[in-house]
Amino acid sequence: MDEKETARAAVRDFLTTRRARVTPTDAGLPAQGTRRRVKGLRREEVALLAGVSPEYYVRLERGQATGPSAGVVDAVADVLRLDDDERTHLDRLLAALTPASRKRRRSAPKDSVNPGIRVLLDSMDHLPAVVFNGRFDILAANTLGRALLAPVFDLPGRTNCARFLFLDEPRARDLFPEWDRITADTVATLRIEAGLHPDDPDLTELIGQLATRSTEFRKQWAANDVRVARAGSKTFRHPLIGEITLPYETLRIDAASSQVISVYTPRPGTPEADAIRLLASWNADDQRNTSPAAGTPGRPDDPAGL
Repeated sequence: MDEKETARAAVRDFLTTRRARVTPTDAGLPAQGTRRRVKGLRREEVALLAGVSPEYYVRLERGQATGPSAGVVDAVADVLRLDDDERTHLDRLLAALTPASRKRRRSAPKDSVNPGIRVLLDSMDHLPAVVFNGRFDILAANTLGRALLAPVFDLPGRTNCARFLFLDEPRARDLFPEWDRITADTVATLRIEAGLHPDDPDLTELIGQLATRSTEFRKQWAANDVRVARAGSKTFRHPLIGEITLPYETLRIDAASSQVISVYTPRPGTPEADAIRLLASWNADDQRNTSPAAGTPGRPDDPAGL
């Protein structure tokens, strides 16, 4: 499949899955007595509600419409009830259909971490912090970040949270009691990264590996959900400090990068903050009790070896 066909397939799959989740009742259409053969809205119903011809909507969904206006895309987005992340993703998919856009492909994201970011990580000695790229590779972590996510680093090969979640599922479910929610968010974010960097060979390899080896990943990937990583909370069932729910902030390193810093931010004086202090104390004891000869090579804040 060439680039143009790949771009068309991405538009088709996304709009088809969005259309399937909107029922006629949701869209305000009268109930019909006949049995429907499609899940969600029919193409002609989307066209009617968006104020375009059925023929034009079919071309749009197939990625064959030439330069749809913002008004048409807005109308379709309203009918399909797209949220802000989905609307942005649709714009990106439609833009990828143009030859000029394909010529301006973004280069694959870099995997090196700037020295200043390492200094920032080292300065946060009381908060777990981790640097991810858009593929969920862990590029760097401070000492507490590594201690909090310790099981993730045991998977052979590149340290990648998506691989851990889907390819080491029993341990991932132990570490993350809300595995279903976390995996859904992870796949939805990978979808956005695939739209941003469709030519990234490492991303293509990752998605292929997960799709080949994980039935759950294949099911979630087929849903075509998209979601931007934002602040939130995450529950851990940690082998040292037990079950704990930590708020976190997700900070993009710069506008041109897919790298983000996730910092876990328990409020001072809370049991969660006490648990992180306890984790730091245990981790410090482990480091003191480990001889230099027994340690692993490389920087402690560079678990991925990058």
